[in-house]
Amino acid sequence: MTLQILWFSLICFLWTGYFVLEGFDFGVGMLLPVLGRSQEDRRTMFKSIGPLWDGNEVWLVVAGAATFAAFPVWYATLFSGFYLALLLILLLLIVRVLSFEWRERAHGARWERVWSQLNTTASIGVPLLWGIALASLLNGVPIASDQTFAGSFGDLFSGYSLLAGVALCLLFATHGALYLALRTSGELRDRAVVTAARIAPIAAGVGALFLVATLIVANNSNDKGVFPGILPVVVAAGAAIAAVVLARARSERWAFAATALTIVAAVVTLFVSLYPRVMVSDPNFGNSLTVDNASSAHYTLTALTVVAAILLPLVLLYQAWTYHVFRARIGGEDVGTPVDLVARKTGG
Repeated sequence: MTLQILWFSLICFLWTGYFVLEGFDFGVGMLLPVLGRSQEDRRTMFKSIGPLWDGNEVWLVVAGAATFAAFPVWYATLFSGFYLALLLILLLLIVRVLSFEWRERAHGARWERVWSQLNTTASIGVPLLWGIALASLLNGVPIASDQTFAGSFGDLFSGYSLLAGVALCLLFATHGALYLALRTSGELRDRAVVTAARIAPIAAGVGALFLVATLIVANNSNDKGVFPGILPVVVAAGAAIAAVVLARARSERWAFAATALTIVAAVVTLFVSLYPRVMVSDPNFGNSLTVDNASSAHYTLTALTVVAAILLPLVLLYQAWTYHVFRARIGGEDVGTPVDLVARKTGG
């Protein structure tokens, strides 16, 4: 395995981790108007992800940093060409952060509802735009001979990219409902289980359309990828079907694992279909970026590999510890601040 392949695989892993972990955060935000029937319900929903959401964002930051360091040409073309879409994502993420911080400081039910609505808006908008942006990497965008983006914001929108965005939102909503079923109790948990059972078949159906469309888009490309994406597609389809069955059987733990596996397989399908390209060019331009022409020098990749081998296991261990600490169910009662929860869990 070359270092280019290693770092392409690592970036795929980081995006997968981001979508699996931040996916249920977004899903909880999407479901605030559906499941949060009272102020106490909404407070419980926020508390279920309160100690975790900011740590999950680290995966996105590291994925961006890894792309910048290992594939600077890809980073430059992507971030310059998709500038407006990424700016909208950044603004929505900022709004989402403010909703977490300011909702508890809001004086009155009106402002509490406003921040909850803003959180829901951001939780829908971010995965929708991520789906559109990442699908456009495979669908093809105008790339000039000097490896710069030669299109406009409108070039990101196609039937395939919009399908990817909608499929991601529905999958995250199912993932979030199952997460709430695992983390809450009482009537809120019961409503989360019922909602997951209702959304899961829709998410599976739209997700299946996206997977089939991905295979068609990859097969119709002028410079096809090396590996067929059928294997991860089969895994994703099987996991999605399992999620539907398990959600309807009220086996939320295994259903949550199934939706996580569906997300993993879907992201892997996209990256497998891309390789060895990292950004497909419109057929009229024919200047696709690949792992070879977009990567850093061998020495740089070697140094990055050493650093990643040291730091990445530490990050993974810290995240595993965080999820272990906050694994208990949350009821409607006041459970205190994250610091209080840590002290309670560790006996401090």
